[in-house]
Amino acid sequence: MHIANPIYDVIFKYLLEDNKVAKLLLSAIIGETIEELGFSAQERMVEIDPVAKDKPPLTVCHFDFSAKIRTETGFKTINIELQKAKLQSDLMRFRRYLGLHYQNLDNTYLAPAGKKKSKKQTHTVKPREIYCIYFLAYGLDLPRRPVLKVNYKVEDAYNGEEFPASGEFVSGLHHRSWIVQVNELKKRRRNMLEQILSVFDQSAMTDHRHILDVDDESFPEAYREIIRRLRKAMEDPKKRREMELEDDIVNEIRDLERQVEEIKKEAEEEVAKAEKKAEKNVAKAEEKAAKAEEKAAKAEEKAAKAEEKVTKVERKVADLQSDYDAQAKRIEELEQLLASKN
Repeated sequence: MHIANPIYDVIFKYLLEDNKVAKLLLSAIIGETIEELGFSAQERMVEIDPVAKDKPPLTVCHFDFSAKIRTETGFKTINIELQKAKLQSDLMRFRRYLGLHYQNLDNTYLAPAGKKKSKKQTHTVKPREIYCIYFLAYGLDLPRRPVLKVNYKVEDAYNGEEFPASGEFVSGLHHRSWIVQVNELKKRRRNMLEQILSVFDQSAMTDHRHILDVDDESFPEAYREIIRRLRKAMEDPKKRREMELEDDIVNEIRDLERQVEEIKKEAEEEVAKAEKKAEKNVAKAEEKAAKAEEKAAKAEEKAAKAEEKVTKVERKVADLQSDYDAQAKRIEELEQLLASKN
C-alpha cells in the first residue's frame, strides 16, 4: 500500500492531529497505556529569506501533549514533548525548547497541601513529569538502533546501590526520553514497536520521495489506523503540494548551511594564512632584532677597546708630560748654575 511519507513535517503533524492515531503511536513508543490525550502544536515561523516575500517560511513544529496514563495504582497525568528534526542544526533548538517547557506554568498541577480534606484545604503547585520523544532523520553519535530509551536512575554515590527512581523531586527535575532514529529502521521488525515505526522506514520509498510502499498486511491490526491516516494524506493534493514546498525550503536551508560552511572554511583559511604570515613577520623581526643586538654587542666591544686605547694614550701622554716637565726643570736648574758662575 502506498502512503504519504511521514518524514515530512506537514505529514507528521497531520498524522498526530488525529487523537486516536496519536494515542496509538505515543503509547507504543513510551510502552504505557494513554487513556486521554490533549494536543497542542507549538509552531515557530522561520523566514529563509526575509527579502524574498514570494518564498514560503519554514514552519518548525513542536508537539506538546497532556496525557492521562494508566498505572498499576490508578492514573497519572504527564506532559509529552515530541520534537522532530531533519537538520543537525535543530539540536540546539531541542535544548532551548526543553528549557522553556520546564518554565511553563501550564506544565504543572495543583495538589492538596495537607493529607486531610477540609473546607479550608490549601493546594500547592507541583510539576508534571515530562516525557521527551525525539524523531531524528539523520545520524548522530548514538548507538545504531532504531529506538533508544534514556532513563534516569538513583544510586548511592558511595557504593552504587540503586534505588527506585520515584518521587516528585526526581521526576520533576529529570525526564525520560525516547530517541527514534529513522535511518536505523531499515526493515527492522524485531518487535511490535519497530513494526509500527515501519511507516517511517525510508528504505520503503518509491520512485517518488513523497510516497512510501508499505505492507499493510504485516502491519499490526490494532494500529492500522496509522496506515489509513497516512493513506488519506497521500490522496490529498494539498498535502502533496505542501510536501513539495517543504522540499524546496529544506533544500534551500541545506544550501545556506553549505554556503555558511564554505564561508567559515574560507575565513578559517584566511585566518590561518594571516597567522602564518604574522609568524613569518615575527620570525623576521626577531631575526633582525637578533642581528641588531649582535651589531650592538660588537659596537660596544669596539667602543670598549677604543676606550682602552684612549686610556693607554692618555697614560702615555701623562708620562711624556711628566718627563718633559722634569727635563725642563733640569734645564732651568743648569741655566741658573751657569748664571751663578759668570
